[in-house]
Amino acid sequence: MRATKRLLQLSVATLVAVPLAACQNMQDSPKQTAGTLVGAGLGALAGSQIGSGKGQLAAVAIGALAGAWMGSEVGASLDKADKMYAQRSAQQSLEYNQAGQATAWRNPDSGHSGTVTPTRTYRTADGQNCREFEQTIYVDGKQETAKGRACRRTDGTWQIVQ
Repeated sequence: MRATKRLLQLSVATLVAVPLAACQNMQDSPKQTAGTLVGAGLGALAGSQIGSGKGQLAAVAIGALAGAWMGSEVGASLDKADKMYAQRSAQQSLEYNQAGQATAWRNPDSGHSGTVTPTRTYRTADGQNCREFEQTIYVDGKQETAKGRACRRTDGTWQIVQ
């Protein structure tokens, strides 16, 4: 029952997110499109935690729309260097930090910055090491926060899986 409910929620998120990304102006950057999709997914996930029944489906749809808009705005503003700084600090934070200990990054050229903070460490049933984390990004005075999960690859790097 729970798996069916999650599948339905993800389907709703996908039905909302994909047309949003497809409708974007063809001049939008890939980072803006990615921001839209990631934002929609995170917004849908947040919406799935609210209410029940038909109200929960509405919350998922609203969350996906709001997340898509916010993700698009952040994605439009982040450049490759910002992403490199963020990715490097995420790898460092996930590898070395204790839960609750943040690693900060800042791009001196753009002024954009952020933090990555592991919040929980665990091992999956198949023995894979994973960590939940919170990432905050500051772009042009605006703050965006998202939660995610990363698992260690066989090469020792961390891959974001949610």
